[in-house]
Amino acid sequence: MSEILVIGGNGFVGRHLVPALQDRGNNVRVLALPAEDTSWLEERGVVIHRGDIREPGTLVTPMRGVDRVVHLAGMMGVWRPMEEYHAVNVAGTENVCRAVLTAKARLLHISSWTVYGMGLGKPVREDFALRPLPEPYAITKAAGDKAVQRMIAEDHLPAVIIRPGTIFGPGDQLNFGRTVDRLRSSRSIIVGRGNNAVPFVYVTDVVHGLLLALENDDAVGQAYNIANDHPLTQQQLLNAIALETGSSPPRRHVPYHVLYAAAYAAERVAMLTRSQRDPLVTRHGVALFGTDNRHVIDKARHELGYTPQVELHEGVRLAAAWYRRRDRDDSARLPAIARKGA
Repeated sequence: MSEILVIGGNGFVGRHLVPALQDRGNNVRVLALPAEDTSWLEERGVVIHRGDIREPGTLVTPMRGVDRVVHLAGMMGVWRPMEEYHAVNVAGTENVCRAVLTAKARLLHISSWTVYGMGLGKPVREDFALRPLPEPYAITKAAGDKAVQRMIAEDHLPAVIIRPGTIFGPGDQLNFGRTVDRLRSSRSIIVGRGNNAVPFVYVTDVVHGLLLALENDDAVGQAYNIANDHPLTQQQLLNAIALETGSSPPRRHVPYHVLYAAAYAAERVAMLTRSQRDPLVTRHGVALFGTDNRHVIDKARHELGYTPQVELHEGVRLAAAWYRRRDRDDSARLPAIARKGA
């Protein structure tokens, strides 16, 4: 029975991974930030350690006696300076790697498909160069990925790198939740023609890939794309989400280069004014929805036995059901007078 530490296990992917690990009979412990609410983990009997990957000393106790470490923690989806992203996604990852070496454990590092860059014009394989979009998340995830690669080569770090597609599913406030919010407020648009592939992958498929990589000895030292190789186009994805959430599908098309330029300007203004609020539009968001991105998963198929299990229309249906339940629960928690709009 493996003893597994999940760093960042209180997040979106962790809420699907931790139960899956327990179902397999693993003992699971989680490293969570000091202020995080971990009550659902405690109810499942998970041992909680408080710490921060930016502080190496807080990694020592959680690592004692573990066989495997899953590194899910990362900064994403927030408007912060590059140095803050670097502190978590690069320096924090290096801290985790050194702690894993000291503990003589094995690491499963969760990178991102964005490390390759976007809109490369052909399906991306694991041996492609890492040329991320010039924005904080992609740059620092690529640097963290390279740091793990370097320590595999120089320090014999027993690690596996997973580069998942854009993960969505129940509990996804970032990608799915924000998309529905825009659709319901009639603010959603189609970037360009809308016939580009959007690399969404359902969360349980990613968990499936993680479980396969976790125990495969031959995977050590390797990197794997974990994605869905039958992606929906931007138009198909937005139409499917609109249908399942009772929203109106977007009709307005905005040229990609116009929107990307507007995003760059919005980011510059936010930086110059030191705004703590997200820009109205970002280059990452424009490129995610507006460029064609497909990822080859042949290596994961052949070496790990990975195959996507959830067709993307079904994934949208399941995520939409969660979104509707979330709406009902939020409404139920409001005082009656507030629900009436008084």
